Amino acid sequence: MTDAKPNTTTASAGGVESVDRALSIVGCFQAGDHALSLTEIAARTGLYKSTILRLTVSLEKAGYLVRHQDKSYRLGPELMRLGGLYQRSLRLEDHVRPVLRRLMRESGESASFFRREGAWRICAFREDSTQAIRDHVHEGDRLPLDRGAAGHVLTRFAGTVSAADFAALPLLSFGERESETGAAAVPVFSQREGLIGALTLSGPLTRFTEERVTVMARLLLAAGHRLSETLGGHYPN
Repeated sequence: MTDAKPNTTTASAGGVESVDRALSIVGCFQAGDHALSLTEIAARTGLYKSTILRLTVSLEKAGYLVRHQDKSYRLGPELMRLGGLYQRSLRLEDHVRPVLRRLMRESGESASFFRREGAWRICAFREDSTQAIRDHVHEGDRLPLDRGAAGHVLTRFAGTVSAADFAALPLLSFGERESETGAAAVPVFSQREGLIGALTLSGPLTRFTEERVTVMARLLLAAGHRLSETLGGHYPN
């Protein structure tokens, strides 16, 4: 790690070093972060503070970061605009949103659609349960890929899968990401991309009884099958 002025005309590992550094600053924010101090950003990115200060000037001007009076940083409004463009470009919402609403209504639990983005899973669409006690995830949240039912689905079904993999559906998690939350998830496939996401039902562990999980499993499998067929993908017969 050096604090030498980056050479913006030289590609580094197939990219531009200064751009990679700036993107690492934006990408170091995680679910639950309201704002990060300069010290926290430095710890997460491995960059010197002087380098971060130079890059954040450009990120602020472009609307990717907002600097508070206490000199901490939060993500800027430009990211929301780009996120909206990203979702609309996928044209998934028209198909996924009705499925989530139906799952939420029939199960009583929150329904989400997660996509894999590198080493993370992103909540692309979400319909919250109307019950007073529920888990709290928001559209756009970035969550660990190695914890939670949706993460297991996005990992297990990313490559070659067998009949046994489908027979194990839905995949379940109990208290993995949050100690009092349970989740069940199934994969969604499209004709062009193969695995494109995971449908998930989640809520308090107290409501994930054997009887209710059986109902959730039936609802999720039917929804995953229907949505995949709509998108040109399929589950094995």
